Amino acid sequence: MTDNIKISEVSEILKMQLDEINVRMSFDEVGTVLQVSDGVVRIYGLHNAEANELLEFENGIMGVVMNLEEDNVGAVLLGPTDEVKEGFIVKRTGEITSIDVGEGMLGRVIDPLGEPLDGQGLIGGERFRMPLERKAPEVIFRQPVSQPLQTGIKAIDAMIPIGRGQRELLIGDRQTGKTAIAIDTIINQRTNYEKGDPVYCIYVAIGQKGSTIASVVNTLNEKGAMDYTIIVAATASDPAAMRYFAPFTGAAIGEYFRDTGRHALVVYDDLSKQAVAYREVSLILRRPSGREAYPGDIFYLHSRLLERAAKIINRQEVAEKMNDLPESLKGKVKGGGSLTALPVIETQAGDVSAYIPTNVISITDGQIFLENDLFNQGVRPAINVGISVSRVGGNAQVKAMKQVAGTLKLDQAQYRELESFTKFGGDLDPVTAFTIDKGQKNTQLLIQSQYAPMPVEEQIAILYCGIKGLLKNIETSHVREFEQTFLHLLRSSHQEDILEPLQKGIFDDNVAAAIELCAAKITGSSNS
Repeated sequence: MTDNIKISEVSEILKMQLDEINVRMSFDEVGTVLQVSDGVVRIYGLHNAEANELLEFENGIMGVVMNLEEDNVGAVLLGPTDEVKEGFIVKRTGEITSIDVGEGMLGRVIDPLGEPLDGQGLIGGERFRMPLERKAPEVIFRQPVSQPLQTGIKAIDAMIPIGRGQRELLIGDRQTGKTAIAIDTIINQRTNYEKGDPVYCIYVAIGQKGSTIASVVNTLNEKGAMDYTIIVAATASDPAAMRYFAPFTGAAIGEYFRDTGRHALVVYDDLSKQAVAYREVSLILRRPSGREAYPGDIFYLHSRLLERAAKIINRQEVAEKMNDLPESLKGKVKGGGSLTALPVIETQAGDVSAYIPTNVISITDGQIFLENDLFNQGVRPAINVGISVSRVGGNAQVKAMKQVAGTLKLDQAQYRELESFTKFGGDLDPVTAFTIDKGQKNTQLLIQSQYAPMPVEEQIAILYCGIKGLLKNIETSHVREFEQTFLHLLRSSHQEDILEPLQKGIFDDNVAAAIELCAAKITGSSNS
């Protein structure tokens, strides 16, 4: 038998087998868990780890690098602390914390890592890898806010208008209707969705009860708003790291729409709870504490998050050179998109001079301040007109609304100042009496039911009646009744002469005369 074996054949076979051997060795950089605290671990051995890098523990739980020290790495856990033990092996993934974003997320409830929480199976469709932390677009890639973001709330669209790409803070005590304004704004984007020019909405719930988030999802489903909405949920029972990362997830999803030339709105509800979660993580990591025990970079936490809201320049050749573009978006960037942010901050007993409220007020482009007393009086939305402001939204306001409601904010602020006089009784001069009467009636006109946003053309028509004093012969208690009758009359017989021109932004003498005639029919008096 041995005579039949040819040496050349053997050497050929051996050569082939040697060629197939993979001599390149692959190294995983691993470390060991030294210490486990509440939601935070210290790891020895990961000498090349990067800040914000994703780590994987031997049981599959993920963590994120936060502290890089001489002899160890501090990381936050994105899962239950009790499942990680000292001595566990930890592996570097070599990837900065990111999330896969795509159209398939619309209508879904996800956690801050992009995993579905609604029991409707995996998220389908094409996905793009977006980093949670990313530099905001530089000035050269932005343009001024010019398009309105209609909230459907009369008081806001008339007096504190919001533009696409703006950051408008919703601030007030608990139970004053902050979330209600945000949800109404999301519901009001339904008309844009039906017209084929949607504003994609991302609602980030931070540290709320699961039942509260479920009721928000239910409301949005009932109103048909989940078709263009994504909910990011980090409940009160989730680890502090999840509550800290949730707003960044919302921003990353919003940036996907913004950078592909579309419009997005992100609601952070609320950033006070994110600040508390960040404080918790920082203190356990033994970072030095500052005012109210928050870490020194708490301002930077919120500023780098909110700076990512922007209106992107409408020039394609400039937009596609945007700084810090993720690899997944290269070649897919379109100019003209926007990301609008509505951060929510909860105050304690109306104290806006606390640390976190003053920080976020100074970062945003205006604030809507909601007051407990007004809320309890039945003025809802309970907006304090005196200290609420929109610093850039006026440029984006609908032209017809600007013509009609230009003086409303000033009028209402004056009325609030004069209101205190009425409490003393006594005789008022005719001018003061007229200002107070008009203010009371306008306050009634601005009251609006929850989850009932109003189209801008109807808002303009009804506010014209109040601002021009067409309600002077109506009792204040009957103003809401007048509004219902007036709107019914508009919808049934004044589509062409009032609502359609206003929808196109046209407000002229003919429209004004038609509104006055319509109001006169109801009041029974011919105010000219």
